[in-house]
Amino acid sequence: MILSALSQSEHYEKLHPLFARAFAHIRSTDFFSLAPGRYPIIGDDLIAIVEQVPAKTKEMAKLEAHRKFIDIQLVLEGDETMGWKPLEDCLNPVSEHSEEKDIRFFHDAPASYVPVPPDHFCIFFPEDAHAPLIGTGTVRKVIFKVAVKPAA
Repeated sequence: MILSALSQSEHYEKLHPLFARAFAHIRSTDFFSLAPGRYPIIGDDLIAIVEQVPAKTKEMAKLEAHRKFIDIQLVLEGDETMGWKPLEDCLNPVSEHSEEKDIRFFHDAPASYVPVPPDHFCIFFPEDAHAPLIGTGTVRKVIFKVAVKPAA
C-alpha cells in the first residue's frame, strides 16, 4: 500500500507501465464535472470509476482484495479513512473470489486505518486488502482500476 499526495505522484509513475497514464489523466480531467460512473481510458486495462457515496462506519466497511487490478484511489472531496491489512493475514473470507467482479471480501478487521484527505491517494496492490469509504458525510472520489498485466 502507498499513501501520498497528488503533488508527489511522479514518484510512483515508474512502478507500473500504466501509472503514468493514470496520473496524467488525473491532472487533465475535471472529475467534479463527471457524473458518477465507469470511464474506460485504455480498454479494460485502465478504467476510472467516479463515485459520490455516503461514507461508512468502521463496522460497516469490509476488507476487499483484487487479483487482476491495482487500485489507485484518489479522494476528491470528503472525509475518508481507508482500512488496510496484508491479504496473507486475512483468514475470514465472506465468500470465494468473484472472477467476474475481481473481488473478494473479508470479515477480518483492518490492521491499521489511514486518513486520506482530498488530493491524496492510496495505491492498493493485489496483496493489500483494503476497506475504503470509512468516514462521515459524503465522499467523492475516483478509483483507477489498473490491470496488473496489461494486454498491450
